[in-house]
This record gives sequence, C-alpha cells and structure tokens, in this order.
Amino acid sequence: MTRRRLTIRARLTLLWGGLFLAAGTILLALTWFLVRESLKDRVGVQFKGEAKEVPTLAPGVGGVPPDADTAGVADEARKYFLAEANKFESDTLNSILIYGGVALAIVALVGMVFGWLMAERALRPLARITETARRVAGRSLHERIALDGPSDEIKELADTFDSMLERLDRAFDSQRMFVGNASHELRTPLAINRTLIEVALGRPDMPAEVRVLGDALLAVNGRQERLLDGLLTLAQSEQELTVWERVDLSEVADHVLDQTPLNNLTLHRSLAPAPAMGDPVLLERIVQNLVQNAVAYNVEHGWVEVRTEHRPNAVDITVSNTGPVVPPYDVPALFEPFRRLRDRVGSAKGTGLGLSIVRSVAHAHGGSATAAPREGGGLVVHVTLPVAMAVASVTVKS
Repeated sequence: MTRRRLTIRARLTLLWGGLFLAAGTILLALTWFLVRESLKDRVGVQFKGEAKEVPTLAPGVGGVPPDADTAGVADEARKYFLAEANKFESDTLNSILIYGGVALAIVALVGMVFGWLMAERALRPLARITETARRVAGRSLHERIALDGPSDEIKELADTFDSMLERLDRAFDSQRMFVGNASHELRTPLAINRTLIEVALGRPDMPAEVRVLGDALLAVNGRQERLLDGLLTLAQSEQELTVWERVDLSEVADHVLDQTPLNNLTLHRSLAPAPAMGDPVLLERIVQNLVQNAVAYNVEHGWVEVRTEHRPNAVDITVSNTGPVVPPYDVPALFEPFRRLRDRVGSAKGTGLGLSIVRSVAHAHGGSATAAPREGGGLVVHVTLPVAMAVASVTVKS
C-alpha cells in the first residue's frame, strides 16, 4: 500500500506555521527570562533583605506602647513583604506564560491560515502549468501556457515548457505530413502492381508456371499492402485524434464478426451495449485486429469469444481464443511492432502490427490494452476505454 504524501501546499503551510511557532516560542522564552531578571533586580532589592532595614520605632515613642516588641513586628513585616514579593514575581511570570502561550497559539493559527493562502497564490502558476500539460497530453499540442508575471523561476519553467511544446508541435506536424505523403506515394505503386498482376493472371493463355508465380507475387503484394496499411494506422493512432464520435463497441464487434471468415471455428458472442467516444475508423480497427488475431492464431476446431461490457466509468471489449500455448513472459512483447507469434509457435501469419495498433489506438483514446495467456493455450486480450457521455458527436479541427 502506497503512503499518501502531503501536497506541496500543505507542506508549505506546515513549514510557515512551524516557523511562526518557533519564532514566537523563542520570543516568549526571551521575554519571560528578561522579565524575571528585571523583577529580581527591582523587587529583590526592596523586599529580600538586599535593601535597607525596615524602619522601627523605640517603645514609648510615636504612640508605640512601652511594652511592644518592635523587633518582632519588624521581622513579621519583613516576612510578609518577602512573601508578597515572591507571590508577585510568580504571578507575573505565570501570567506571561499563560497569556503569551495563548497569544502564541493564536498567532501560529493565523500564520498557518495566511501560509495556506500564500502557498495557494505562490503555487497557482504551477497549477496552471499542470492543467495545460494534462490537456496537451490528452488532446492537443497547440495550447500554450503563456504565463504572465515577473521573470522568476516559475515563469522560466513555463516558458521552457512552452518552448518544448512548440518543438513537439512542429515535430508532430512534420510526422503528419509524412504520413499523408507516404499514404499516397506508397499505396499508389502497390495498387498498380496488384492491378497489373490481376490483369496478367486473367489471360486464358497464361502458362501454369507463370500463373503460380503470379499468385505468389499477388500474395506478396497483398501482404505489403496490409503492412503499409498497418504502419499508417499505427502512425495515425499515435497522433492527435481529430474525430470524436459516440461509438457502440457492441455494434462494431457485431459488424466485424459478420464480415470475418471464422474458418470452421466456433464463435461465442456476448455483446452488451458499450458506448465509447473516439474515431469510429480506429475503434473498428481495434475490434478488427483483435478478431483477426484470434482467428489467425488458433487451432483446428477451436473457438473465439468476443465480449463487450459497460461499467460505470469505462467500457470493455474482451477477445479470447483457443490456440498455441504462449509463455506469460512473452506476452508483453506481443504489443511491440513486428513481434509475431511465429517467433514462438511457428506461425507466419500477420505482419506483427496487430496488437501494437490495438494498444496505440487504445492509448490515443485514453484507454488501455492488456493480454494474458489462457490455460491450455490461446490468449485473452482485454481493451478498456472511457465510457461515452450523453453528448453529440464532434469533430475537432487542428
């Protein structure tokens, strides 16, 4: 269990209040010591025997009875004055401690209140930086902090962060342009090659050897098209999403399952409504990749199960299948680009981008993707996405 640490604001408040308390304690102790010494110097000289004797009158003089014990009276008077002096000194020092302690507590409390307010004011720019960083991480690189105020350390931090965002924004714009250009420049020749091969294979006088070669070239060309399509999808999913629409994953899964050949596999569906927000094309690609992987990496007479669920704050899609045994320590590597099950179970199917695209698209939508091996073989892949609220579809233009 992780211990919850105090916030910087709380620590600054405690530090501020502690400084007030320490300074007030030192001041109170110094005041108490000085007053005590002052009382010793004044009251002690007058009443503790360090001054002149208490004046006495002789018997029979000034109305004093002839048989009066004037020495005893003087001694009693001296004891009385000494007791009063001690009481006065003790009461004075105790009053200083009591009232000074109460005042110190009040000052410390007021100091902590002011410390809390001052800490909030001092940390307000940091809160603004954090809020901007969260928005940037979740949606767009076009925002800037643009912090106003004196040229202090916090403004320097904000300016440095803005400079970093500017460089990242330019880098992602360049990547976006490259993806767009690559989509056109690389798809076109592959499409031309496929068309030429198909036209050549359509000739009735095609020799058998050439037809076999043409089929092999067509298969290679198709694999290159799928690889290019996967790379472009992976690059697109790692950029800023420009379309946010309400998409029900159960409907997407139902459509994908209807369009996917199952190759004699048994299909189990459990599709509860699961509304998510995001790019419909990319979300469909998640389901498509999961289902295609589950079908491709399976065993004869196996099964595929697709389940969607709706939880209070998230929606889930889980795809399970029978298949070759995958060691648990190999599962994390399956989400890396170009890491295929062929490296472990001898399958040459796929391009090695399926689960990489799944995780990348899930992260782009604020979700996650995990996998775990099934007992007896196969995988259980689980994708979680934020649940869609009751909002209209929106297109975000960068």
